[in-house]
Amino acid sequence: MRSWIKLPLILTVLAGLVGLFFLSPLQVPVAAQQPTGSIPTVTGTPSGPMITVNYPEQINVRAGPHSVYYPAVGVLLPGETAPALGRTAGGDWIQIKYPGVPGGIGWVYAPLVALSPGFLPIIEPPPTATPRTTPTIDPTLAAAFSIPTTPTRLPTFTPPPPLVFPTFSPVRSGGGSVPMGLVIFGLAFVGVFGAIIAFLRGR
Repeated sequence: MRSWIKLPLILTVLAGLVGLFFLSPLQVPVAAQQPTGSIPTVTGTPSGPMITVNYPEQINVRAGPHSVYYPAVGVLLPGETAPALGRTAGGDWIQIKYPGVPGGIGWVYAPLVALSPGFLPIIEPPPTATPRTTPTIDPTLAAAFSIPTTPTRLPTFTPPPPLVFPTFSPVRSGGGSVPMGLVIFGLAFVGVFGAIIAFLRGR
């Protein structure tokens, strides 16, 4: 009776050992060895010329070397640096590396930044943006604000007659002519003599 009780117990223990021996590699996960430590990162300073904003306020970064023909694409704060890539022919504008914009480049006004020593090639400016629409003026609206001008006729100009300058002929003094004073004195004497004769006759 005791042998029949021990036999199932032995079979159960053997079955458990066999299952543990054959099934344990499939059920027990094996953890792979994880690397220890940190991967070193390579850092370095960019080589080449650099610009540093020396203006007390933020400056604009533009799409081209002009403050009117090219729009602003970003800003640089006072003391901020950026790699310099080139310059204009006159040296008034500097092209810099400016990530985040189309092409990753921008332009800054040279007097607002300090440039570290280095060679900067001359770069041709990019083409200016063309407007999508050409502004036109409505002729009806323009006519409403236009003031008509009435032409005025100027008076006819009549030129004055030419000036006539009198000419004087010099008096010629001849040797046989009688002086004018003597003629006047003679006429006066004749008049007085005639008056005396007329008075005497009247008496």
